[in-house]
Amino acid sequence: MNQAITEPSSPLPPITRVPAAWIFAGLVGGLALGLLLALRLPQSLPDVLAVAGPVGDLWLRALRATILPLVVALLFTGVAQTVAAASAGALARRALLWFMIVLVGGSAMAGLLTPLLLSVLPIPQGAAEALRTAVATTPAKAATMPGLADFITSMVPSNVVTSAAEDAVLPVILFTAAFAAAATRLGTAHRQSLTTFFEAVAGAMLVVIGWVLWCAPLGVFALSLTVAAKSGTAAIGALAHYVMIVALVGTVVFLAAYPIAIFAGRQKPGEFARAVMPAQALALSTQSSLATLPAMLAACRRLGLGDARSEFVLPLAVALFRGTGPAMNFAVAIYVAHWFNVPVDSFHMLAGFAVASVMSFGAVSLPGSISFVTSIGPIAMSMGVPVEPLALLVAVEMLPDLMRTLGNVTMDVAVTAAVAARED
Repeated sequence: MNQAITEPSSPLPPITRVPAAWIFAGLVGGLALGLLLALRLPQSLPDVLAVAGPVGDLWLRALRATILPLVVALLFTGVAQTVAAASAGALARRALLWFMIVLVGGSAMAGLLTPLLLSVLPIPQGAAEALRTAVATTPAKAATMPGLADFITSMVPSNVVTSAAEDAVLPVILFTAAFAAAATRLGTAHRQSLTTFFEAVAGAMLVVIGWVLWCAPLGVFALSLTVAAKSGTAAIGALAHYVMIVALVGTVVFLAAYPIAIFAGRQKPGEFARAVMPAQALALSTQSSLATLPAMLAACRRLGLGDARSEFVLPLAVALFRGTGPAMNFAVAIYVAHWFNVPVDSFHMLAGFAVASVMSFGAVSLPGSISFVTSIGPIAMSMGVPVEPLALLVAVEMLPDLMRTLGNVTMDVAVTAAVAARED
């Protein structure tokens, strides 16, 4: 039963993966060369930027082109998997309820905490101004919907194709979720046909994004060279500040796993910490929740949660639940908004909150460099925040991704304990 619920009907195709270290090396190399040229050979900058600028822009366009079709396909299959899991029994429904509590709570926390952190630890002003001029962005659209009535009306598209063409992500996501929910009411043959179609689309798009990310070291190198040449050392400070803020938001989710395990899961603090520590160590070394699944199952056995429960809930969590995802993804979008002085009203913050909460069910269990833009892009677009900076931030994702995986693994075990305690 777990197999049918937590895995697609056909396996994902082989995806071209570039080690995150290579992308990070492209960032470091581009920053170093850009600084060297700006300081030592400023007369050569126009010729170099005439080549680097178009290369970086071309890679960015290719990356952005993959966002919407992949999001639609993954969200459809995610909703289908969630509905299938909910029909599997009370244990699955309790697990899904806990997933939603953590995901929605994480989004709400990020929406409140990230602006607070940015007010206490503001983005270095010089770095922010320099990077705003160095990174090309599309005009912000967050201030174009001033009224509540207009905002509510915009969520129901009169033409979903037009909405997609205009990057109106929220109505496309709502339409996709409604379409996926309606598909679950069809007969078995038609439902499976639609699910197979969207799984195939998602698989093909993941291959395409794999090809695009194969060029990531070159694309990031060109982008970071341009940024360093125009902003100098300010770029390094801004990227370090970004990593710190996003990691702090993820740390809150990670720490929240312990009260859930203690109070809802009825675990002793010391026993839970010791049991989950090997899985945490493996999570930091692999940066993959899927690879850590055997260690999480071992942690559940040490906690006495029962093989039948943990062997059902944990694979379900790995497939559908990323505890840190909504919080850290929403934090990235809010950070970019502050970085580029994009005014985001309460309605668009609510849109970002909603998209961040549901997109975890459309995420794919692959390294952060693959899922980064496709997970955060829809949130940013729903808020009217430019997505162009994400092409540069993906180069440092290997650092926040450590906290993502650590928090996800710890929260998976904590939620399993909570579900098992309710069963008892």
